[in-house]
Amino acid sequence: MHKTRPLITLEASGQSFPCDAGDTVLRAALRAGIAFPYECNSGGCGSCQFERVSGNLEELWPQAPGLTPRARERGRLLACQTVPRGDCTLRVRLKPDCQPSLRPTRRRATLVSRTRLTADMAEFSFRAGDPADFLPGQYALLDLPGVAGARAYSMSNLPNDEGLWQFVIKRMPGGQGGAALFDTLQPGDPIGLDGPYGMAHLRPGNDRDIVCVGGGSGISPLLSILAAAARAPQLASRRLLLFYGGRTPADLCAPALLARDEALARRVECVTAISDPAYAGAWEGQRGFVHQVLQGWLESAGDASGYDYYFCGPPPMTDALQRLLMLEKRVPTAQLHFDRFV
Repeated sequence: MHKTRPLITLEASGQSFPCDAGDTVLRAALRAGIAFPYECNSGGCGSCQFERVSGNLEELWPQAPGLTPRARERGRLLACQTVPRGDCTLRVRLKPDCQPSLRPTRRRATLVSRTRLTADMAEFSFRAGDPADFLPGQYALLDLPGVAGARAYSMSNLPNDEGLWQFVIKRMPGGQGGAALFDTLQPGDPIGLDGPYGMAHLRPGNDRDIVCVGGGSGISPLLSILAAAARAPQLASRRLLLFYGGRTPADLCAPALLARDEALARRVECVTAISDPAYAGAWEGQRGFVHQVLQGWLESAGDASGYDYYFCGPPPMTDALQRLLMLEKRVPTAQLHFDRFV
């Protein structure tokens, strides 16, 4: 009998799992409940590196930026950009923190609405036929019409039984995914939706206050995290803070998004900042990059290690926040939660 699903075996543990057509090594591993290390799932971060022991593997994106030239010389591959072409054995160091609490599944979803938030951002609502089961802060991979490869977007809403998946998405110049979402898709059109994925989800099991930091469409997972935290009885006494940055006041959609949810409007302390030094219009808020605004706040707040931090935004912002919190403020890495995207 012809075997249609290649079998992937992990050298150290001897665990084996099948890989369905259309899946990468990483997606197959996570569907099987394997604690395969990863973050972005899109070739940018390099977290899912492994080595081939045996078998035939195909790279989907040989130039993916997640692999350095040195890693390539050592024969490393990215699990999120590799598919097996037969049974194979891999060498990888599993990461217990990456054990999926919810195994990702594929589904079809249809566009319900597209709500403009700023000149280049909108909230997209999709509905699927099964419950929207995810952890606040996670993301999904969307297969869009006419676009090669899936695109990763973080959910902005809460898990629900109605199958509603919502995303705040920013249109990037020249981006194929953005063109499909903003120009091509119409209400009722179908897409593929695969998820949930991601490690930067809400951890409610401690007594620390919560600080969220974001810019642009990085507000999406932070809305989900804050909405869940604001409704969690065990977090009723904790402060919820949001630092949100944009280039000009017209880019700051966070206050309006918080105001539409009574729980968020009541609980979340929001600090906004604009980064364009040339902006000369009326503005009474903070100026500077959002990580600089957070740094100033921490100087007066005292011990920076007394908070859990969740952040999402462009790579320069997340890199700056890591340097600030880990190197300068000595915040334990277990209190920093983010997924690296390109």
